[in-house]
Amino acid sequence: MMFWIIFIGFMVISFAVRNRLKSKFRKYSKIALSNGLTGREIAEKMLRDHQIHDVKVTCVPGELTDHYNPANKTVNLSEPVYYGQSAAAAAVAAHECGHAVQHATAYSMLEFRSTLVPVQNVSAKILNFIMLAAFFGGFFLFKAIPLQTVLLIVIGAYTVITLFSLVTLPVEFDASKRATRWLKDTGITREGELVMAKDALHWAAMTYVVAAIGSMAMLAFYVLQFLGAGD
Repeated sequence: MMFWIIFIGFMVISFAVRNRLKSKFRKYSKIALSNGLTGREIAEKMLRDHQIHDVKVTCVPGELTDHYNPANKTVNLSEPVYYGQSAAAAAVAAHECGHAVQHATAYSMLEFRSTLVPVQNVSAKILNFIMLAAFFGGFFLFKAIPLQTVLLIVIGAYTVITLFSLVTLPVEFDASKRATRWLKDTGITREGELVMAKDALHWAAMTYVVAAIGSMAMLAFYVLQFLGAGD
């Protein structure tokens, strides 16, 4: 019962925060920048200003699908951001370029997170397999493997996922800090536009905060389950 309370509780919170982010993004997307620059143009200018010439700005489908790919050095902007001329587009474009600046300057937390990616991917697959096996054939799973062993595997996987979520926080907050500082210093956004950009980035960051807290809560739950199973 406690598992479902935690799981459903954080699902609801995550949905609420993400819905709030979408609402903010759509609201600020309707307010045009006074300079008329698109997200693509802002991204390209930020990269140039930081002497980064080997990163390409591309357009990807979807909404809030923006991301920086360090493997092929691309800033991938969703269509509303790539073509947008709003405070929201400016905020997201500058934020993703903030990750490119982190990469170019060998920001330690970004490098640490990158090393965790393959381990995190494996951990997620292990968790998915165990959850599916427990749901569809729990009796056979726990006959084949002792409950304490299964819990130890789950705890190990959740430890990696939680660590990844926690390391992601300074990476995301730092990228937003770089973005807003550059937007302010260059005058790309006026005072009112900068306030909207900061607000949009704040709610984007909150999605990562909720994910980290949820991951810690699930890890604590399984640790307590393991300690209880050992009694």
